[in-house]
Amino acid sequence: MFDNTCKLIAELYSPDFASWLLGKPITLTKLSPTELSIEPIRADALIMLQSDEVVLHIEFQTEPDKDMPFRMVDYYLRIYRRYPNKEIHQVVIYLDKTKSEEVYKTTFTTRKLRHEFEVIRLWEQPQEIFLRTPGLLPFAVLSATENKASTLQLVAAAVDKIDLSENSKARLFKALGQNFDIFVKTES
Repeated sequence: MFDNTCKLIAELYSPDFASWLLGKPITLTKLSPTELSIEPIRADALIMLQSDEVVLHIEFQTEPDKDMPFRMVDYYLRIYRRYPNKEIHQVVIYLDKTKSEEVYKTTFTTRKLRHEFEVIRLWEQPQEIFLRTPGLLPFAVLSATENKASTLQLVAAAVDKIDLSENSKARLFKALGQNFDIFVKTES
């Protein structure tokens, strides 16, 4: 369920995610994983956004996954098969703090193949990144902040001030609550 909320936020605020992950505010549209299917894709935490020049593939993960490097190369090849002329940027975003070595893996390697992708561990990111734009606000509480409760209050106040429909605000507050639940679980 939480993965779906993250996907929804990334879809609704794709320019915010593009600015953060690509370094430029591009308007991206959703790319359906079914367009890449040879075999079924595990699309619970997968979101793909595209512009004329780039495909941004984001994987939200709450748990370490030993198969993530293989999944990323598999997705990359499927995306490339469908969009060979587009730049492909892949990012795994780990939400839940862990000591697992799996969250540090950024490559898939065989004897004749090497594939690299980006990994972001939210708990290592400065909170300021997430306070700049509405779409990233719910992730601030999972960042490297000294006082999570204070950050939660700061974010809630920021969301309340944003000129959005009540439905959009409700979605942001829902994501914020889920992220705080992850934080509480991690700290227990």
